[in-house]
Amino acid sequence: MLESLKEQVMLANQELQRQQLVIYTWGNVSGIDRARGLVVIKPSGVAYEDLTPDKMVVLDLEGNVVEGSLRPSSDTPTHLELYRQFPSIGGVVHTHSKWATIWAQAGQGIPCRGTTHADYFYGEIPCTRPLTEEEVESGYELNTGRVIVGRFQEMDYQAVPAVLVAEHGPFTWGKDCHEAVHNSVVLEQVAEMAFFTRLLTGHDRPISGHVLEKHYQRKHGPAAYYGQN
Repeated sequence: MLESLKEQVMLANQELQRQQLVIYTWGNVSGIDRARGLVVIKPSGVAYEDLTPDKMVVLDLEGNVVEGSLRPSSDTPTHLELYRQFPSIGGVVHTHSKWATIWAQAGQGIPCRGTTHADYFYGEIPCTRPLTEEEVESGYELNTGRVIVGRFQEMDYQAVPAVLVAEHGPFTWGKDCHEAVHNSVVLEQVAEMAFFTRLLTGHDRPISGHVLEKHYQRKHGPAAYYGQN
């Protein structure tokens, strides 16, 4: 079942390690088949080098295991909530990558300081509020997804495909699992750049609005002209 998607999700998980976004088993990638309403995700605690397509876990959007003998990632409820509430996404990534996690632990969003950031994210990458004690005790991973969704109530999740969960770490998403990993790589880069830009300047003054608009729209807007047709 979903052999192609299982292969893609396996490779996307291994790409996290190749891109040095994870150590040990500190991250997970999932992908969804929207037509069938089924999600494929990394099994919990399995080393990336030991992953094979048959070890991937297939679930429905309610979290019922449809195929697989291993337990799914402990972050599965967060992934599922994002798929339920963000209907255009096809892949989700969670890591504890160093620079993005520094911002998450500080409880601060990553300001858009330049065009590298603006090419991928339409403004600041937001940070959620911390979870309450009750939210942690009554369904931690599901409530993590809910605070992410709540943070995007007045934001476009497609224009900013990343978030920092306060006191925790980053999540990214994309049209498929490979784009979600790509966004995680870029997020880590801009997180490091923003940190040192703040250190150098002593402020968080954002990029000029007209430059942000130009760089984001030339790549993602209706008249985009970056790349090839």
